Amino acid sequence: MATMTEFDELIEVLRDFIRREVMPAEAGIDESDEIPDRLIVQAKEMGLYGYALPAEFGGLGLSVEQQVRLTMELGYTSPAFRSLFGTNNGIAGQVLVLAGTEEQRKQWLPRLASGEVVASFALTEPDAGSDPSRLVTTAVPVNRPVSGPDGDGWVIDGLKRYITNAPAADVFMVFARTDPEAPPGKGIGVFVVPARLDGVSVAARDHKMGQAGAWTADVAFSGVRVPRDALVGEAAAAGYATAMRSLAHGRLIIAAMCTGVMARLIDESVTYARERSQGGHPIADYQLVQAMLADSQTEYMAARALVLDAAARYDAGTDRRLAPSAAKYFASEAVGRIADRAVQIHGGSGYMRGVPVERLYRDVRLFRIYEGTSQIQQLVIAREMLR
Repeated sequence: MATMTEFDELIEVLRDFIRREVMPAEAGIDESDEIPDRLIVQAKEMGLYGYALPAEFGGLGLSVEQQVRLTMELGYTSPAFRSLFGTNNGIAGQVLVLAGTEEQRKQWLPRLASGEVVASFALTEPDAGSDPSRLVTTAVPVNRPVSGPDGDGWVIDGLKRYITNAPAADVFMVFARTDPEAPPGKGIGVFVVPARLDGVSVAARDHKMGQAGAWTADVAFSGVRVPRDALVGEAAAAGYATAMRSLAHGRLIIAAMCTGVMARLIDESVTYARERSQGGHPIADYQLVQAMLADSQTEYMAARALVLDAAARYDAGTDRRLAPSAAKYFASEAVGRIADRAVQIHGGSGYMRGVPVERLYRDVRLFRIYEGTSQIQQLVIAREMLR
């Protein structure tokens, strides 16, 4: 784990990098749906592909509280930039951190941390989005010797949807049903599947409402043969539990991202309100504008405090379910309200392409959906309360 001095220095370097290098590239990213190569190289050099991965495997080994503070800085710019390395650190990389064997960690985590390999988390399916316990992708064991290097292993068949980083992925963490007779949420395993194996095909990039530069796509697995040790961990039925643990961590990161975007939206709104005049007066003098700014600042401060408290509870091991869901639920809903107010404060100019608040307005809508919709978070929170 980084010392406080080392971490504070990292934050200062990252904050400067975001404002000097990434923010000027935002409009181009939105237009081209591409992250410039120079930013990818710099992200690798800064260690951003492995900030949440253990130091023993080449990562920065940050605590969860440090991870959310770093993510708040990343949230100040285009969400697509964080998405470059988000799955390596988050839901895909955490599968190996939480459940991988020592050999799997040694084989994959250093390559994830360096950015040599990009990982994707292949859980969602066309008919199993908010409820992945009902996924239908199958992993059938091959219990007899077969020709070729695989020997005994598994054959995977199924279709995954909206998979982040799929077009750039080198490896997928694939969740598949290992026991067709098991009830929902049971009999599911997770497998390490290299992207270039025969039978793996990635569709064209999805054309999304926002978050240009953060690629998603369908991924099909057709008769994909993987060796026995592709199973993460040693239990063929532990995949769903691993997914839920990984997603809980991911929800905190998404909440922190939302908080970072809130800060940017508020800064854009305050700057515009000070500079824009109407009827000979700065619009900042109008009580209606002041009320919107006050509401946004209050929600930002509440979200930031909630995220930091939830991260501290996660690090302490006292709450790794309710607090992450509450933080993600509140922050993802609040950032939508703050984005709406930011556009309103900007008036007609806020509706024009090329203005940061218009772009962020489109970007933040997705936060209420992935890592579990707001409605799923409500169920998780209530279920934990009623235990």
